[in-house]
Amino acid sequence: MFREINLRLPLQQADSLTEQMRAAARMLRIHPKRICGLRIIKESTDARQRVIYKQLRCLIAVDEPLPPPPPLPERPPKLPAGAARILIIGAGPAGLFAALRCLELGACPVILERGKDVSSRRFDLRPINCDGIVPTNSNYCFGEGGAGAFSDGKLYTRTTKRGDVSEIYRYFVAHGADPAILIESHPHIGSDKLPRIIRSIRSTILQCGGEVHFNTRVCGLLRSADRRHLLGVYSDDGREWQAAGVILATGHSARDVYRMLASEHLLMERKVFAAGVRIEHPQSLIDAAQYHLRSGQARPNSLPAARYALATTIRDRGVHSFCMCPGGFIVPAATENDEVVVNGMSLSRRNSPYANSGFVVTVTPKDTDSLNPQYGVLSGIAWQKKLEQATAIAGGGRMKAPAQRVPDFLMRRESTSLRLGNYRPGLTPYNLWELLPRGICERMAEALRLFEHHIPGFTSGDALLIGSETRTSSPVRIPRESDSLQHPELSGLFPCAEGAGYAGGIISAALDGRLCAEAAVASIHH
Repeated sequence: MFREINLRLPLQQADSLTEQMRAAARMLRIHPKRICGLRIIKESTDARQRVIYKQLRCLIAVDEPLPPPPPLPERPPKLPAGAARILIIGAGPAGLFAALRCLELGACPVILERGKDVSSRRFDLRPINCDGIVPTNSNYCFGEGGAGAFSDGKLYTRTTKRGDVSEIYRYFVAHGADPAILIESHPHIGSDKLPRIIRSIRSTILQCGGEVHFNTRVCGLLRSADRRHLLGVYSDDGREWQAAGVILATGHSARDVYRMLASEHLLMERKVFAAGVRIEHPQSLIDAAQYHLRSGQARPNSLPAARYALATTIRDRGVHSFCMCPGGFIVPAATENDEVVVNGMSLSRRNSPYANSGFVVTVTPKDTDSLNPQYGVLSGIAWQKKLEQATAIAGGGRMKAPAQRVPDFLMRRESTSLRLGNYRPGLTPYNLWELLPRGICERMAEALRLFEHHIPGFTSGDALLIGSETRTSSPVRIPRESDSLQHPELSGLFPCAEGAGYAGGIISAALDGRLCAEAAVASIHH
């Protein structure tokens, strides 16, 4: 007999198999010797009270051995000669997982990536951090692995509608990730380990017969004579790429792609996004609040760096934390040299002395209406860009970011001094009320006072606001039909994941990439 049960054990006992078996036997009201095996399926930490517990979802085998765990995905067979080709624009999580799914279905994925491979891309982060110079096709957003490769590698998602989340985790483990991600409630790989896994996925794609082309930026569409069917694309080096379908998986920062689609008069839609700042605290402050530590008490080694998720609604707009990075860093995520954009990342150990999170407010299409006469459907992108350019001016150049201590923000005054923090290009004292739209600042101020009740010290003088966090999601949705996943005006084009407005993070993008691959291959045989 096999049973799935939930156990709740004090932290000091939770990692002991003996204690787990005893607790399981008590719950099932059987003798412990009848339990022949116990496997943890999911685990999380419950720190809501002063006694910290671990919640364990377990598979229990009674009177018979445990079955083997679900197998890891096997490498697809090598493609036969003449396999149908599917173009995949972008080598982020959506593009890479779309390619793996194409191989499983017998189609040849051809990935076109504007940036460099993930190993070469790492060297292009230095001029951004140290010199304030952005290589425009190879940076924190562009290149193999996408924005997630060097901005944390968090694998947590709430999505369930696109497919089996655990299947994506198993693919990561099959390509070298720690098997612990299969059971953690908030799995995380880290930007130091993710590049090796990305290289392994690329190796699978190539060895099975797929293609990956770096430094290849798509700049035009190859359409049929009646302009209703997509035959392929042009790249900026003059090459023409033809295929049976094109999966557009370019991410939310490829603004030139949106402009290209607009020039082709393809239907796009404005959508809601969010903007604000990064908020940074000493990690010890977050640990103390979340783990109920006494003054000066260090976090136990058995506990991870504490995290939080905060959200509220103020005057019909959401205000929430976003992409929280315990033990993390704030990084410059601009894609052009006339803008400043901040994002967060963590290494696998999450051992930085600081925690940071996006702290953002909902922005609706109505907020960008003033730009609509000039920019049309791209008015949200123009709104982002104007704020990013203003942020660059406020920072003083070379990717320096404007910043303000939280108490000063609440008093609407510029900070006279700032602690160093870990944003490497540097911080410039600035009154963010003079940078961000008034409606965003007012809601942020109200939310800060509210969040102080949830996390004591959240508004203390050790907390910094750093501008500007603008790339939470795309302000544009590229529509697709619900059944075929093709653009309603251009068959053969499969808008995909974050850049098309259908995902938000590594896992949801990977799942959407697989769905689009299935739809693209199905369209060949339709």
